[in-house]
Amino acid sequence: MMQNPYFEVLIYAFITVLFIIIASFGLGTLARTIAKWVGASKRKQEDTFAGYLFAAPWIVGFLIFVIIPLGYSLYWSFTDYRVTENAPPNWIGLDNYVQLFSDTGFRSSIVNTLFLTAIGLPLMIGAALFLAVLLNQKTRGEHVFRMAFYLPVILGFNTAVLLSWRLMLNTGTGIINQIIRAFSNAFPPFSYLNRGVIFIQELISAFFLGMSSGKFNLLNRVWEAGLPAANRVPMWVENPLWTKMSVVLLMVWGCGAMMLIFLAGLNNIPRELHDAADVDGANSWQHFWKISFPLLTPYIFYNLVVGLIACLQIFEPIYVLYRDNQPLVPSAISMVYYLWQQSFRNFEIGYGSAISWLILLLILAVTAIQFMMQKRWVN
Repeated sequence: MMQNPYFEVLIYAFITVLFIIIASFGLGTLARTIAKWVGASKRKQEDTFAGYLFAAPWIVGFLIFVIIPLGYSLYWSFTDYRVTENAPPNWIGLDNYVQLFSDTGFRSSIVNTLFLTAIGLPLMIGAALFLAVLLNQKTRGEHVFRMAFYLPVILGFNTAVLLSWRLMLNTGTGIINQIIRAFSNAFPPFSYLNRGVIFIQELISAFFLGMSSGKFNLLNRVWEAGLPAANRVPMWVENPLWTKMSVVLLMVWGCGAMMLIFLAGLNNIPRELHDAADVDGANSWQHFWKISFPLLTPYIFYNLVVGLIACLQIFEPIYVLYRDNQPLVPSAISMVYYLWQQSFRNFEIGYGSAISWLILLLILAVTAIQFMMQKRWVN
């Protein structure tokens, strides 16, 4: 009976529940004892015990699954630790961090992440603000549109959704390019706009690819080729020039959470300000630029901080779209994808831990800079 896997699962579940109960009572008792030592009243001691008793499952889980792994990760980042070698970690000091500065793969991941942040984040915030302004007009069916625009957030970047996007982004048969072809054939001005956007996007991507490799031959070829042919469509998941932009498209598609933040901000603007502007003869643009936008800067700052952290940690779209297309991986790889590659594909746990701590420090530094600069533009 002990060989039954279901029975083993039940045993482990029972032990886990028992451990949580014992840890909760232990932490509550410890908190009550400390409260007694500091001279708290009997009622205060009981309240302290009850509070820590119910908070203990989260506190214990945080210690076990966050703090302790962080400590191990920090230690491993100073070691040469490969789980496949069946050997204990070997202390090497700062060698892993020094190696990162000469690692061309890590440099490529930084440049690609910079592209996703510099191009994707402004587009996300712009699209979210545009949708929020539209939904704030109190038109018929606004609840349906709110649900439709927020649905991508609910779906998220799960595998099924991303595989569907990979089919839709197929160059030949994908619905995205089919729509672009249809509009280009029906409206010639749209064809010129499409060609211009393709040319500018490929110039930008070629520049970033040149930053990754140190060679700008591809940029020169794109420039010399000029505007693409009239029947040209984006090669979303089949060309190194478009791998990052396909990820940016998915990021913009999932801007519903930012949209709700902006919508809440627009609803919090006092109506009296707009009424006074109407009396002064302000038009719609002046309403937005002189009243709404300045009062939305705290919400823009929040979306900027949260969005920047999300961009620096992006992983799922790149993993699902390109992990089985190795020639395209270097053109799309992000810092977190490179971390996964080193840790769980090459099994270099020490080197991967160093990458994770460098990413953490980068996120903390960028976030601190944002908070220091917010006083210059946030109302």
